[in-house]
Amino acid sequence: MGLGERLYNEPHQLSGGEKQRVAIARAVLGDPALLLADEPTGALDSRSGEVVMDLLRELHRAGTTVVVITHDRDIAASLPREVRIKDGRIEHDSAVDGHNSHVVERVSS
Repeated sequence: MGLGERLYNEPHQLSGGEKQRVAIARAVLGDPALLLADEPTGALDSRSGEVVMDLLRELHRAGTTVVVITHDRDIAASLPREVRIKDGRIEHDSAVDGHNSHVVERVSS
């Protein structure tokens, strides 16, 4: 997670990106098959957001199913599958529509 040098820091001494990486570390401790990432970059600057998204991609490559829920169109466009939901109904699923069918999904509304 790249936080070794921050091991003894208090939460208020961590940046937003570092706090987000701590949250992801806690979420994957038990090696879950599925990780739901709800707005994982919502409160981060662009550089910290890139670090978090790279980490989620790395987890996916290692075998974790990662579902990213986002309103950020740039993040959504960077992922291989999109499921768009509007008013609680699936409006679009790129896997059904013949695009890439991958384990990683992006959901935007």
